[in-house]
Amino acid sequence: MKAIAINGHGDVNVLHEIEVDAPKPKRGHVVIDVKATSVNPVDTKIRQGSEGTAGMTYPAILHMDVSGVISEVGEGVTNFKIGDEVYGCVGGIVGIPGTLADKVEADAVLLAHKPKTLSFGEAASLPLVAITAWEAIIGRAEIQPSDRVLVHGGTGGVGHIGLQLAKALGAHVTTTVADEARAEIAKQLGADETVLFPTEEPKEYVERLTNGQGFDTVFDTVGGPVLQNSLIAAKLKGHVISTIGYADYNLTEMHFKALRLDLVFMAISIIHNIDRETHGDILSRLAGLVDKGQVKPLIDSVFPLTLQGVKDAHTRLESGLATGKIVIER
Repeated sequence: MKAIAINGHGDVNVLHEIEVDAPKPKRGHVVIDVKATSVNPVDTKIRQGSEGTAGMTYPAILHMDVSGVISEVGEGVTNFKIGDEVYGCVGGIVGIPGTLADKVEADAVLLAHKPKTLSFGEAASLPLVAITAWEAIIGRAEIQPSDRVLVHGGTGGVGHIGLQLAKALGAHVTTTVADEARAEIAKQLGADETVLFPTEEPKEYVERLTNGQGFDTVFDTVGGPVLQNSLIAAKLKGHVISTIGYADYNLTEMHFKALRLDLVFMAISIIHNIDRETHGDILSRLAGLVDKGQVKPLIDSVFPLTLQGVKDAHTRLESGLATGKIVIER
């Protein structure tokens, strides 16, 4: 079968086409005919080498997200059959072949049936970002109706799902965005308030939107100085959840406000083979919300699943101009 892989790290030109044997499903696994995938920052970072080798062996087939149709079912799989339309986050790290291929083998517990109301491309945009947002907002945040929730980066991949999940729980949601155009998109996704983060400081919008009290929960999907700002924006004994914690931070604000800080890293289940079944369960529950119209993917652009299409998709993500997810489909 055909696949797109790397033999080393660098710019998009390290991506190349290869021919490899089609996978056969191990026990508990299925083979998926790939219809679509999407680009996440981890995919471009692995290609660049900024994540090291990410445990991959060469040639390394990249990308984690997939939607497609099951073509083979391994021994012991009872909840899927040939012909089922599925989606999931299944490989592309720690030596597990990724989804830039005609077919991919996947651990069945990582999968769920694709939302009926979405195309394959739309469904492929969701797994990694939705699992991350779900683990934060549903799994960690303990949000109550009418809580004030701040989501940083509400039109980004993880952020736009986190925003919608918080709204589904009945929260009053504020989100930070880069410009007025993204502010309008965030409002269409359900945001009650928006903040232009280049122009308004945390203390200013905390005063304007919460009378200086701060937010019950702050979800940081950006990292760096935004995590530091999140500590400022949270209320006394509030809760900060971040997806990016690898940096040096001053936790003085956290100490004197008695804040709770949680970090979310969804790939830990794939890397260490623990609690994998939670991913399939999350995606199954998410599909229900999608089909009810409570959560919808925000698609920036769609590229063909060809070598040039993948290069163009990576270039688009690395430009920093994308709003929502970048999809690659057949």
